[in-house]
Amino acid sequence: MTVLDGLALATAITIFGSLILVIRNLNKLERLPEEAQPSSSSVCLCIPARNEAREIGGALATWIAQDHGTLRIVVVDDGSTDATPEILASLACDRLRVIRNETLPPGWLGKNHAMHLATETAEAKAAGWLLFADADVKAAPSLLRRALAHAEAAGADVLALVPGQDTGSFGERLLLPVLGSGFLMVVPADRVAEPGAMACAGIGAFTLVRRSVYDMLGGHAAAPLEAIDDMMLARRAKLAGFSNRLGQGGPDLRIRMYGSGAEALRAMRKNVLALPLVWVAFPVLGPLSLALWLAPLWLPFAGWPILAVVIWLAVPAVVAEAHQRLSDHPADLVWALWPLAGPALLWGAIPAFWDRLRGVNRWRDREIPTAKSSV
Repeated sequence: MTVLDGLALATAITIFGSLILVIRNLNKLERLPEEAQPSSSSVCLCIPARNEAREIGGALATWIAQDHGTLRIVVVDDGSTDATPEILASLACDRLRVIRNETLPPGWLGKNHAMHLATETAEAKAAGWLLFADADVKAAPSLLRRALAHAEAAGADVLALVPGQDTGSFGERLLLPVLGSGFLMVVPADRVAEPGAMACAGIGAFTLVRRSVYDMLGGHAAAPLEAIDDMMLARRAKLAGFSNRLGQGGPDLRIRMYGSGAEALRAMRKNVLALPLVWVAFPVLGPLSLALWLAPLWLPFAGWPILAVVIWLAVPAVVAEAHQRLSDHPADLVWALWPLAGPALLWGAIPAFWDRLRGVNRWRDREIPTAKSSV
């Protein structure tokens, strides 16, 4: 066996192993009950918003329409300069409160500070549960009622739900379903639910937390510079002995995160290399991951053309299974071009690596000096 043969086999084992994990973990996602009795527990939904005019109107309307009667919603407009304030004003109702914030104190990331402000309101302090969701998330009317019933029945302290992905542009269609499958690969729901296991799950689209647990953990104020705030909140909860669960939210929970592929790549600057070990190893991991992405292109030259074809077809098949189950969208022929996502993602990660070297976090026209992760 030559060195190239060894590299080809190692590549195949890595890729097929990853695809098996995606399907395995997709099947392990906890399912919400189809029917659930209303709970008397109060919930406050906390949404940070900064220049979210494209999606926030339609998204927020779905939360206002939730059939859980004790839901209250707090949106923190974090200095938006687009039409976000006008859209929020047009949705005024009894269950919605909007706070305008103009300043970001030193030592905070913008989203974390906005979440903190939301949790300090009277509505949030009176709630039995806090729900954290991004400003571009849409939910079916019964979603919160069913999620709350599942959390209470399972004894969960932190419940995260995996959303479906809505995409529009070519870049979104190429990148986001593949990245969504990547999340499933590394986060096994059964291990998340296992006490003492390292696996944890918090998701920006939907993280439901008991108010008492949030307070015991110190809330967002305990980790004001944590770029992966949702995952690290869940990790802190597990380390403190609380219960974390991960369930399937889509297609009743869905999100359109970005308006283009270029916007998705720019967003990588915030958290793609947020974990210290990841960004330190990026000079090695980056080229290795690129070799995996481009495997269908170089394997034929290594003498493995059939293996290249099988890998090329297997990846979009698994992505299609995950995407269709979560989003209820048909398969997309764009996924046949999945090797192109590798160079694009590496290109998007380079500015994030430069930011980590400089000790800053950049997102939504803010550049914030960072400190060591809280966990």
